Amino acid sequence: MQDGVRLDRKHTALLVVDVQERLFGAMDPEQRAGMLRNLKILGSCARRLGMPMVVTEQYPKGLGHTLPEVREALGPVEPVSKVAFSCCAVEGFTDRLRQQGTRVVVLAGLEAHVCVLMTALDLLVEGFAVHIPGDATASRIPQNCRAGLRLLRAEGAIITTTETVLFQLLGQADTDDFRALAPLLK
Repeated sequence: MQDGVRLDRKHTALLVVDVQERLFGAMDPEQRAGMLRNLKILGSCARRLGMPMVVTEQYPKGLGHTLPEVREALGPVEPVSKVAFSCCAVEGFTDRLRQQGTRVVVLAGLEAHVCVLMTALDLLVEGFAVHIPGDATASRIPQNCRAGLRLLRAEGAIITTTETVLFQLLGQADTDDFRALAPLLK
């Protein structure tokens, strides 16, 4: 089994890419509600488990800021503003992840075939394992989303689901963390 296939909260960070007001509204309508629900679950999970979190905003002047519902789930995380498609092009980005002890990145957001794709490819080159919950990632056109996720799988990213991420990070059911987060799945 390759390193990074199993998630462990001690070495895993959540990265939410560009889930911004104007950009989110342009996504495939059939994906939006489920994606928003799953982003809130991922944010609540990372917050509850004390995991490092990074949020990015692509050109916020034109695309707006992170959706309020997502910001609320994540808590007090200051977004990283960017204009490059890959988050890794932001100065100090990967260094920040390493300083936090991150080896594995759970990566969700917009768009699967652009910023998520380019960021994941760069993270893989940098030696991070990357898990992408496909149900918390979208593109304006579903075909682009599917193509982006296929390419990422071929390049070594793990395409997964929000529930799989949550249960891997929790590890067992007889904990206060499980009892606090399980209702989010109903």
